[in-house]
Amino acid sequence: MLVDQRRAPAYFLALSVRKCFPIMIELMSVDYEYAGHAPALHGVGLMLPSGGIHLLAGANGSGKSTLLALLAGLLLPTAGTCRVAGYSGESIREVARLVLQDADVQILGATVGEDVMLGRKQQAEVAARRMLDRFAMEEFWDSPVHTLSGGMKQKLGLAAALLDKPKVLLLDEPLSGLDYPAIRELRSILSNNRELGMTQILAVHDLEPVIDLADSLNVLHHGELALQGNPEALLDQVRELGVRPPGTWQAGLGIRPWD
Repeated sequence: MLVDQRRAPAYFLALSVRKCFPIMIELMSVDYEYAGHAPALHGVGLMLPSGGIHLLAGANGSGKSTLLALLAGLLLPTAGTCRVAGYSGESIREVARLVLQDADVQILGATVGEDVMLGRKQQAEVAARRMLDRFAMEEFWDSPVHTLSGGMKQKLGLAAALLDKPKVLLLDEPLSGLDYPAIRELRSILSNNRELGMTQILAVHDLEPVIDLADSLNVLHHGELALQGNPEALLDQVRELGVRPPGTWQAGLGIRPWD
């Protein structure tokens, strides 16, 4: 399925998706404007089915982070409708978790254990330790968070988000600053989450490390959703929207496994 929203109305895609899959993400004619600034998003219509890995691509300033904040219930649309798992407004926070690009912004505890337990009852410690063990971080329970590497801080934020068992996981530039082993580990986590039926949306400017995992590609351009659909149907069009196609695609080899 290929929809270029510069040429087709948003409801066309909505009808196509609704007929085939349970809807998890539903945005209709969404605008968002920061006070005193030009609109960050305009007329965004987006339908995504439950489950899968969905890429939200675009150049810097295209509106990716703003859209993730709306999907997390942290911002409310200036106009239009935003629903996640049937929830709207601040109630979206019941079902969605956002992991920011800058891990330091989300880390509030002094130690790893303290951070992951914030807002939780003591009985949750067993589950918290189990989640950290999944990320090979349980041994750092008492470690000060300032001693963690950037990749470990990313994993801590992700572990805390997954501990809440969200229906929708939102990741803002999750691969930024990660080395090769950390990217491999994150890809494995994303794949495992998909097998568990979790809906995952990744905001990225670099498609290379994740395009082979993507179930859909959605491209923002100057605050509008310019392209949405199957990655293979769209990659010839993304360059004009400020997104670099993967190297294998440019070499005529199609989409190949990254690793």
